[in-house]
Amino acid sequence: MAYVITDTCVSCGACAGECPVGAISEGDGKYVIDADTCIDCGTCAATCPTGAIEG
Repeated sequence: MAYVITDTCVSCGACAGECPVGAISEGDGKYVIDADTCIDCGTCAATCPTGAIEG
C-alpha cells in the first residue's frame, strides 16, 4: 500500500525533493502521493518534519 500524506502537511516540499521516483506533487493545500508510482520505500516519511506521512 502506498504512503499517504495527512492533513497535518504544511506544504514545505521536503518530501517531494527526496522521493526517488517522483511520486509526490503539490496538491490543493497539501502535497499528495501518486499511489501508482509510489514504491513504498519510506524515504518521504523519514524526511517529513511534521510526521504527516503515513504508510
